[in-house]
Amino acid sequence: MRLHTFLRPLALALAVAGLSACGGGTTPSQPAATTAAPATAVTGAAPAPIKVGIALGGGAAKGFAHIGVIKMLEANGFAPAVVSGTSAGAVVGALYASGMNAFDMQEKAVALDEAKIRDLQLSSGGLVVGKKLEDYVNEQVGRKSLEQMAKPFVAVATRLEDGERTVFARGNTGQAVRASSSVPGVFQPVTIGKYHFVDGGIVSPVPVDAARQLGADIVVAVDISNKARGKTPGDMLGTLGQSIAIMGQKLGEAELARADVVIRPQVLDIGPADFAQRASAILEGEKAALAAMPQVRERIAQIQAERARAAQLAQEKVREAEYRACLEKRSSLQKLAGMAGMGEGCVGAAGLK
Repeated sequence: MRLHTFLRPLALALAVAGLSACGGGTTPSQPAATTAAPATAVTGAAPAPIKVGIALGGGAAKGFAHIGVIKMLEANGFAPAVVSGTSAGAVVGALYASGMNAFDMQEKAVALDEAKIRDLQLSSGGLVVGKKLEDYVNEQVGRKSLEQMAKPFVAVATRLEDGERTVFARGNTGQAVRASSSVPGVFQPVTIGKYHFVDGGIVSPVPVDAARQLGADIVVAVDISNKARGKTPGDMLGTLGQSIAIMGQKLGEAELARADVVIRPQVLDIGPADFAQRASAILEGEKAALAAMPQVRERIAQIQAERARAAQLAQEKVREAEYRACLEKRSSLQKLAGMAGMGEGCVGAAGLK
């Protein structure tokens, strides 16, 4: 009782002198917002949007299914922010990354004349040169280089000299897509610098890792590759396509396991050169993507929850740091004032003084 009687006048004197407990908010020169500002910044910050990445696999004419998948992602509010592509996936990916939407690409697909992308030439390296494909892609993307795309985009190819996986992120877009699409034995290898490049499906049938490297928070992989089903392909292209699929099967399985969602359109019965079934392939892409929407939503919700927990933890750490800093700043006289009940003192993360 004597201590309280002694402290009360002392505390009143301190208040008159303008000394108050840290964070009390009673003195105009030391508003409460001074110590609360960092915590407000944490809680008031808008959560970063979830960046959806799409990894488009190879599969020749089956690649039209990618358009249907993108159409459904866009329709449900999950438009991919970054794009990676292998072979046929690189073709569709380049057009999409250039700024086209799925409906634009569908119009291009319907109007596509195979003669515009096929230049035959007898050669030991392959029957198709690939220069027409390169020119077609460059024309469609407005001759933008890879680094000028509206969305970050990479094309994956295989370096012929040593089998090294190569990710093209800069330079000639059409040339990168051509390299990624150069099926051995069908297309002639593409010379870039001192190396030669062939189809990316040999080392990365569905380029999940490349999409992740572009900064995707969630990677939606679209697998349209051939599967060995106990049947012998009926033509040379089918044989080559299935051979490449078998070579890359184990690598592809491991990489697909690192995707958040895998979409598999039912296009196995479409031949590698069967452009007449482009509409069916697009429809199958739409159906498969629509069926996968619950998985996409669930994964995005999980990421959002993880971020909310991390933000809450960060907020608590900021408050705790403020509390300890406030305690260190208080003078012994201010502490006495707090003991006497004059001023609010320091409030920590748990709201304790």
